[in-house]
Amino acid sequence: MIRNFLHLFISILLLSGASSRAQNLPSPKEHFGFNIGDDYQLATYTQTETYIKKLATSDRTKLVDIGLTEEGRHQYMLIISSPENIKKLDRYKEISQKLARAEDVTEEQARAMAAEGKAVVWIDGGLHATETVGTMQYIETAWQLVSRKDPETLRILDNVVILLTHANPDGQEIVSNWYMREQKPEKRSLENLPRLYQKYVGHDNNRDFFIMNMKESQNMGRQLFVEWIPQIMYNHHQRGPAGSVLAGPPYRDPFNYVFDPLMITGIDALGAAMINRLNAENKPGFTRLGGSVFSTWYNGGLRTTTHFHNMIGLLTEIIGNPTPETVPLVPQRLIPNGNTPFPVTPQKWHFKQSIDYSLSLNYASLDYAARHSDQLLYNIYRMGKNSIERGSADYWTLSPKRVDAINQLYQEDQKKPTAPTSASATSASATAVASPRGGNMPVKYFDSVLKDPTSRDPRGFIVSAAQPDFPTAVKFINALIKTGILVHKATADFTVAGKKYPAGSYVVKTAQAFRPHILDMFEPQDHPNDFQYAGGPPVRPYDAAGWTLAYQMGVQFDRVLDGFDGPFQRVPYGELQSPKGSLNASSGAGYTLSARANNSFIAVNDLLKSGVEVFRLPGGLSGKEAVEAGAFFVPASAKAKTILDKSVKDFGVDVAGVAKRPTGTMVKVAPLRIALWDNYGGSMPSGWVRWLMEQYHFPMQLVYPQDIDAGDLRKKYDVIVFVTRAIPAVSSGAGRGEGEFSGFGGREPKAEELPAEYRPWLGRITADKSVPQLKKFMEAGGSVVTIGSSTNLAYHLGLPVRNALVEMTSSGQERPLPAEKYYIPGSILRVSVDSTQQATWGMSAQSDVYFDASPVFKIAPDAVAKGLVKPLAWFSTNKPLRSGWAWGQTYLQDGVAAFSAPIGSGRLYAFGPEITFRAQAHGTFKLLFNQLYGTSSR
Repeated sequence: MIRNFLHLFISILLLSGASSRAQNLPSPKEHFGFNIGDDYQLATYTQTETYIKKLATSDRTKLVDIGLTEEGRHQYMLIISSPENIKKLDRYKEISQKLARAEDVTEEQARAMAAEGKAVVWIDGGLHATETVGTMQYIETAWQLVSRKDPETLRILDNVVILLTHANPDGQEIVSNWYMREQKPEKRSLENLPRLYQKYVGHDNNRDFFIMNMKESQNMGRQLFVEWIPQIMYNHHQRGPAGSVLAGPPYRDPFNYVFDPLMITGIDALGAAMINRLNAENKPGFTRLGGSVFSTWYNGGLRTTTHFHNMIGLLTEIIGNPTPETVPLVPQRLIPNGNTPFPVTPQKWHFKQSIDYSLSLNYASLDYAARHSDQLLYNIYRMGKNSIERGSADYWTLSPKRVDAINQLYQEDQKKPTAPTSASATSASATAVASPRGGNMPVKYFDSVLKDPTSRDPRGFIVSAAQPDFPTAVKFINALIKTGILVHKATADFTVAGKKYPAGSYVVKTAQAFRPHILDMFEPQDHPNDFQYAGGPPVRPYDAAGWTLAYQMGVQFDRVLDGFDGPFQRVPYGELQSPKGSLNASSGAGYTLSARANNSFIAVNDLLKSGVEVFRLPGGLSGKEAVEAGAFFVPASAKAKTILDKSVKDFGVDVAGVAKRPTGTMVKVAPLRIALWDNYGGSMPSGWVRWLMEQYHFPMQLVYPQDIDAGDLRKKYDVIVFVTRAIPAVSSGAGRGEGEFSGFGGREPKAEELPAEYRPWLGRITADKSVPQLKKFMEAGGSVVTIGSSTNLAYHLGLPVRNALVEMTSSGQERPLPAEKYYIPGSILRVSVDSTQQATWGMSAQSDVYFDASPVFKIAPDAVAKGLVKPLAWFSTNKPLRSGWAWGQTYLQDGVAAFSAPIGSGRLYAFGPEITFRAQAHGTFKLLFNQLYGTSSR
């Protein structure tokens, strides 16, 4: 009895302590000095971090530091659940992992674990820092879940493990400080932020999740795809379509054809829970399906990459700012329909309303998870098991090209003469083929396409170690590993389908749970022809139409259609790989490095920085020491060997020894003073290139329009790089200054409105001030590299090139091809490359490029003959599409994708495709890198 009394007494003390801890938690008002959602108020990340740490003293929480951001801040994930669940987090994580991966788990085991486990739900905020609702709802959600004791909250805590994650600490600090800098609340504004709210890529931080270049992406990706693998993830964004409050699930077509249908219908179910809760709470304005632009086609976003991992990925885009706004009048959105069952009417809108909506949406998702925890856990297992089964047998993914193949076979058969038959047979045959749309097309046409053994999905992919740029191939493998893909590595030489592969090669089999993501990274995307109506304009994809990462990175791989095995060692989940380089110690005269390997440029830059001589070999070398044109030669020295040893170890560079110094022409490599254009507010393409140059050890300096206009450029720089959207197009009003540019508007802030430190960043590239200075720069021996739309500079300079994508009007005038005839959103195309040119050294004769409505040129033959323009890459076929969507691609044939042109003693380089696209396009990085060295013949 005394023992029972002691147990009771201790229990009371523990409960009292827990209650005391809960009561001591400060509310947001007590901590920040304002309620979350108060007009004109934002919290900084510094304040938020302190608050979250206070909430983390609750027994409902566990605070996890998931890594540092690009600016060195700590990024936190606050795990929230019941105190009993918090004690068993390791077990619930184990169950979540096992069910998601579905390997070696039986149906009976899956059912038992689903019953034992807790649904895992990810909710984030702040990814796009100027979308301030997401950041502030994150704070309020944490407070509500930690402090509330109502039956719904307690049920959620009992049945759900919540991963509440801050997606962009750096951005919150930047944006909140910018907004709150004004003492008078009514003057506060989110406009004219001086720099990107993620150190390098700003808004593109939501386009990084299948390659994970940025540290924040890596931190979150590890939790999503390796550690926890939640069944639901909810990604908060802004802004909803005008005339609505928010856009949410389910989303418009098309969805990606590799998805398991359970994932799509899972989104439907969560979307229904969200909109039902808002309707029950009399909160109108939720639009879905065709009511917004959001689809589930794209991979690479924080939400969308989860779709390829069988997670129910949710996105909402809501209105609202700390500065009150107005819901505008959009008459067509006032009619209730399936997209928007409960329209919102025009009204003034306060920040608190958006916070309240967000809390309701979070609770709707969490309540659904609490009520369907076992179902969610089992369904992610079922999807994973489906993928394993599909990857273990003959399987054909349905897609538009296969439907087109069925129709084409049918139509071809209708054109063939048929032998006479009996009247009844003729009648039956005619009935079978007269109206195939009615369901009477013979099944043999389906069988001929969808049972063709040569067109079935692969059982796996082999990435051979014997390829020109294996370190880049390993980066591709690491991108897969970071997204939770199971990879094997060969421990010895092996043979598959009659082809030999060396030890160290990587194998990725498709008989695994995340098969949709594997196919998406290796196989081409087949985007449908999506038009508003027959013969009408195309419907723009939400982001890219095609992005196959293996193509973008120039990785060589083999698709294996039949089951295979070999001396393969399993790589532990999440364990990143390092390529092993080599160096021939008996170098003799020196060393060579391949120009085909991107990491060779890191070694060269480190050598140049240390004062070591480096040369390029325009003709390469033949015989036993053969290397390709443009390869690097480094004379032997102790310093060179020390640096090369480090490059071999750290970057997997292969260094070959050369017995004798090359006797042919050599070109000495000189480091250049590199300038990279940027502008006020920050350019995302420029930010990606800045990050890229840092990774490959190219020294560079940012240059702004005012710097260009000031002149004397040749005294300061040797090469200037202009990414896309830096140099606008020339209108018919050429020569009249800034007004001649089209499509690059937007009011810049006045200098007096800004702190002095940001004023030098203001300005735009103009024809009357900037272009003459750039011309003088090149005439004096400087080089200008232009990418994407910035190739407009060629037109400003009057070079003998013209737009290849035009047609003649009835009046004899040229006009751009209309979208009904020609439309290529972000996709991967193949070009032919003159790889003998210095600008293209190291490139393959046929290369894949990322193309996003990119410029294409026509060059007069006499201009080429006279050396006025030198084509570097062009479209040699009428079907260059490799992945994505290319409507009217026949117009590309013989068009020039890239060229160079002498301008006085200097040179202009024009690359139409996005050769550095989001730091994903490793296969075309060399088209930039080659231009960043000075050369002189020896």
